[in-house]
Amino acid sequence: MSYKVTYRNEAVKYQAPGHFDVLTTRLHNPADVNGGTIVNGLSHFLPGGGAEVAPANFEMIYYIISGEMTVEMYDDQDKAAKYVLHAGDSVHFGKGTKRGCLNTGTESAQMLTIMIKPAQ
Repeated sequence: MSYKVTYRNEAVKYQAPGHFDVLTTRLHNPADVNGGTIVNGLSHFLPGGGAEVAPANFEMIYYIISGEMTVEMYDDQDKAAKYVLHAGDSVHFGKGTKRGCLNTGTESAQMLTIMIKPAQ
């Protein structure tokens, strides 16, 4: 199949490793389309919810739909940088980048995650 439509009630819930106080859902997987390489997820973080610092398995993009998320990333010398992101903000990082995130706001935050897997 060369395309896949996912309606909002069809998102698949899953438990993401290292995540806490969050509902993670999967919208799209590479196997959904011919030659696919994209994984797309939507996460709903409670205030104080987030993900522990860990290296990214793939090239990734975080896009904030609503709320506030603080993203912490580390450079090659392990120096940390923190960015407070709000609705409409995004961050793009490469495979192996150590990063973590935390909902530092007072409301739930929604974050769209796009992971680009290497072509097989």
